[in-house]
Amino acid sequence: MGQQGGELAAFMAAALVAARRGGVILLDLFGKVEQIEHKGPIDLVTEADRQAEAAIVGALAARFPDHQFIAEEGTGAGASAGAYRWLIDPLDGTTNYAHGNPYFAVSIALQHGGETVVAVVHDPTRGATFAATRGGGAQLNDQLIRVSTTTDPAQALIGTDFPYNPAYRPLAVRREHAFADAVQAVRRNGATALDLCYVAAGRFDGFFEGYLKPWDCAAGALIVCEAGGQVSDFQGGPFDPFQGDIVASNGHLHAAMLAVLAATG
Repeated sequence: MGQQGGELAAFMAAALVAARRGGVILLDLFGKVEQIEHKGPIDLVTEADRQAEAAIVGALAARFPDHQFIAEEGTGAGASAGAYRWLIDPLDGTTNYAHGNPYFAVSIALQHGGETVVAVVHDPTRGATFAATRGGGAQLNDQLIRVSTTTDPAQALIGTDFPYNPAYRPLAVRREHAFADAVQAVRRNGATALDLCYVAAGRFDGFFEGYLKPWDCAAGALIVCEAGGQVSDFQGGPFDPFQGDIVASNGHLHAAMLAVLAATG
């Protein structure tokens, strides 16, 4: 990959350091959070979100001051626009975290010209770091991972989650029920970035969710693709993390998942 490969390696190294630094903060505060605020009726933010985000953005901005940073809790640094843009969720799975449920992660994606080129999702409770560079494959703790080989929807385990906005909940419930009738089982774990990595590692056969923010899904989407999977929007079109909808699968089940979504509106 030449110079581009060297640049991606440098970006990946920095992302790994930043993600693990954020993970240390999350573990240190896990079970000790006292300040929990509401951004919406059920959308939470904690002191851990803010401390981890400040550490992550600070570490990356110090290395790449000319890059743009978009982080969930609003921490800004660097250029307002440019060729490189970081999408950062310092704590994906805040509700789990606030309740002491150890299913959460740090999610970091780097985009170049609107295309995600580096992705890291770090699960600090399990010491699991999922990572991918565009064209370089996907890894879990430096070991290559691949999506599952399941071809029959009736044998598939599918992940999903519900949107924070209650107005969108009825449609999400209909979709979950439709999938429950079409596949072996449906699971809602509560951390989109980590769920997408589970597709990449073959633990889920597919995942779908709507009304997402770019920091929720950009990193996980690249990791799925680099593990041999497929991602799209709900209509089967190109995936765009800024559009909010994602269908991720092992590729074999993608058409079947799109058909279920189409039938539910």
